[in-house]
Amino acid sequence: MYNSAATRHFSGTYAEARQKFLDAAAQRGAAIESFELEAHRGALGETLATDVAYLGKPGAAKLLIVSSGTHGPEGFCGSGCQISTLNDADLLSRIEQAGIGLLLIHAVNPHGFSHLHRTNEDNIDLNRNHIDFSAPLPVNAAYSEVEPLVLPANWPPTAADVATMTAYIEKNGMRAFRTAVTSGQYTSPQGLFYGGKAPSWSNRTMRGILRKYASEATHIGWIDVHTGLGPYGHGEKIYAGRNAAADLALARAWWGADVFSVHDGQSASPDVSGPVVSTVYDECPNASAALMGLEFGTLPDMEVMNRLRADTWLRRHPEAPEAQQITIRQGLRDAFYCDNDEWKGMILGQSRVVLLQTIEGLKTA
Repeated sequence: MYNSAATRHFSGTYAEARQKFLDAAAQRGAAIESFELEAHRGALGETLATDVAYLGKPGAAKLLIVSSGTHGPEGFCGSGCQISTLNDADLLSRIEQAGIGLLLIHAVNPHGFSHLHRTNEDNIDLNRNHIDFSAPLPVNAAYSEVEPLVLPANWPPTAADVATMTAYIEKNGMRAFRTAVTSGQYTSPQGLFYGGKAPSWSNRTMRGILRKYASEATHIGWIDVHTGLGPYGHGEKIYAGRNAAADLALARAWWGADVFSVHDGQSASPDVSGPVVSTVYDECPNASAALMGLEFGTLPDMEVMNRLRADTWLRRHPEAPEAQQITIRQGLRDAFYCDNDEWKGMILGQSRVVLLQTIEGLKTA
């Protein structure tokens, strides 16, 4: 088991995580700014906000960004990485000596973090929401066929429900099934992986943060911390940028040959429309950007998918018995956060390596 000193930076609730982050940032003398989601409250009645901590010279040309909580309870992991960083004197010294600005964005999706939903207050998956809404919406024609299979009338699914979904997968293949379900859809507001009809509050907030803190940067390294895909405890380095060979080459030059791209099918993640990090191209068009989704594995993939299905079903059925609601919410939390010292130690070790690699990449940029 890992020493509690290595895992004390993790939290049990969004409210605890937020306070730890703000306290650690204040102790480091960071510039702190909070963007409150004023129309909503947290699960414990607390204020919901995306909080920013900035260290370094204002308007630094080279900027390291670490964001957490894009998908709600994935924030338990990302917050722990951020708070650990704020308590890492050696790492912060390296960043300072290199003249790099450090921008920590805590809880991109505070509502989902607090209420234990992967999606936001409007059931929007934020990594499907950062698109150009003035253009025609992306089309996922297969989703309408699979939605009744993944979101049956009752939960848990009946044997007949399971058989119908299995038959679809056997006919079309697992890859086609996953693509239909997870790549993003813009037609069913109460469905899975819904991208929305307009920019969400989080979308607008993130763009404002970039305009304020990153507009003068010429080189940006951005790590968005995620959980729920891949082998237990392993941090997959997912290339999260546009489909451009030079950009992928830059990411691999910084982070290694084990950077996998969603564009060529190597990654555990599907190729999605509108990820949060893509805003850097709109808001910082003159910057060279290396973008990574750092994805830590938790439970087997289909188990995570089934718990997401249950959570989405529950949002459609608020009349469900309280005991079932508690079970589903706890199940979703466990799908994205392994609350044990072994897993936390794996996360902190790997995230620190990635941060060191990013510092070195920015230094030589």
